[in-house]
Amino acid sequence: MNTQLRFNEALLITDRAFKPFQCVAWTLPEGNGEVSITVVDRTHSRTLGRRRLTKAVYSDPAQLAATLEQAREDLSRDGVHFAPWHMPE
Repeated sequence: MNTQLRFNEALLITDRAFKPFQCVAWTLPEGNGEVSITVVDRTHSRTLGRRRLTKAVYSDPAQLAATLEQAREDLSRDGVHFAPWHMPE
């Protein structure tokens, strides 16, 4: 995947990276294009992790992949176990 990602594509990829958990994403209306993501357990009772993604990160497949892989590694060290995932091609 070498072309820039559209916003919705990036959100779908991000959501899939944290399965079986849920990923909630939002932007501020007056924001600068950043997306805040929060990974929560399936009952929405426990926040597992948070990240902010700049437009430069979420629109670039390589940067998005590296960021999501790092977030998964960080949460894995805290005992969170994810389904296998790889960046789509």
